[in-house]
Amino acid sequence: MIDKRLLAKDLSSELDQQVALEGWLHKKRLLGGLNFITLRDRSGVAQAMVNDKDEIEKLRGLQIGTVLRLSGKVVADERAPGGSELHDVSIEVMVPVTDEPPIEIDKPLSHKPDNLDTLFEHRVIGLRNLQETATFKVQAAVKESIRQYFHKNDFTEFNSPKLLSGATEGGAEVFRLDYFGKEATLAQSGQFYKQMMVGVFERVYEINPTYRAELSATTRHMTEFMHVDAEIGFVNFNQLLSLTGGLLRSVCESVWTDSKQNLELLKAKPIVLAESVPQLTLEEVHELYSQANKDNTVGERDLRPDEERWICQYSAENLGSEAVFVTQWPASDMKFYHKKSEDNPDIAERADLLFRGVEIATISMRENRYDVLIDQLKTIAGGDPDAEGFKYYLQAFKYGLPPHGGFGLGLERLTQKIIGLANVKEATLFPRDINRLGP
Repeated sequence: MIDKRLLAKDLSSELDQQVALEGWLHKKRLLGGLNFITLRDRSGVAQAMVNDKDEIEKLRGLQIGTVLRLSGKVVADERAPGGSELHDVSIEVMVPVTDEPPIEIDKPLSHKPDNLDTLFEHRVIGLRNLQETATFKVQAAVKESIRQYFHKNDFTEFNSPKLLSGATEGGAEVFRLDYFGKEATLAQSGQFYKQMMVGVFERVYEINPTYRAELSATTRHMTEFMHVDAEIGFVNFNQLLSLTGGLLRSVCESVWTDSKQNLELLKAKPIVLAESVPQLTLEEVHELYSQANKDNTVGERDLRPDEERWICQYSAENLGSEAVFVTQWPASDMKFYHKKSEDNPDIAERADLLFRGVEIATISMRENRYDVLIDQLKTIAGGDPDAEGFKYYLQAFKYGLPPHGGFGLGLERLTQKIIGLANVKEATLFPRDINRLGP
């Protein structure tokens, strides 16, 4: 008996050797005299040709997903996955599966809008499909490249609590729950904590779940998602934008280098980015859009979804970048912890990073002056500085925080756009929205 297990990806390196593979039955073609089965493991798939009728009989009544051990000789065959396959195969059924799976995983699964509910309902099994697996291997690579960029730039990773005594940023988009007789909320972001940590480490980040009770059933919203939160001390607005744009460029380059095979399997298009992400003001976007389209958006205080799509296309065609920063947002709409421009107090030092038609990050400088922050908390948010949700946050400023800024970036949105998926939920293992709380 062969003790050592070989992975499917390494099969071609063992030509003419006796080896053993272990994995799941992914596909079978029983053609009488010529029978082929495909085995899937964590590295991919391998093909085996089984001639012995007694061996094939072991698979009678067994379905896709059956766990097998295959032993045999490695033979070169350019028609097989990876250029080789197993011959003279003996089969050991490790875990039999007799129930027919609810969906076929040996062919690409439909991602049409009217099939997404079916896709998510059978997510546990569907994720075994090679294309679905590839999506989340890409996402894992995105997350790893984000970490590498932060560590290269001297950031410290931390984890903030997700059970809070009050809504971090105010508003109604918060989940409330009973906490041993007291009311608690699920964190809308790690905003306050990452600012506190600037007073400790200067540069910090976390990649953790975030919860928003948004009554939105769109292709870009979920109630739980993974947030990349970063905060940088001793920085100005231009430096902040440079770091954020550098992150996007570094991630895209790294993922296309390390995950090219998976991206090509998913038919992803190569990414076009400028050396430095171009900047357009909010008003410039409105004017450009209005000149090219029938709708006049000049003077509006936000961007419409169709404007976001249009300006990214404009940027790709005219500025050589599928990403663009939109700057100079009105201070009247800013969060209480945002900082107003010293040159123009009507403008907040904030930008949105748009990428392939959607906003993936909001970036802003924070108000670090204690007295000004207290005033903005009261006048903008109507908050009480002594309230449980604010008093610890404000301590960090009372005892000294430098000029600082940061951003929040959606991991699933970034993955979605790198791959070219139509819905952010397709880039989420087990999506949560107003209609789904399982699996």
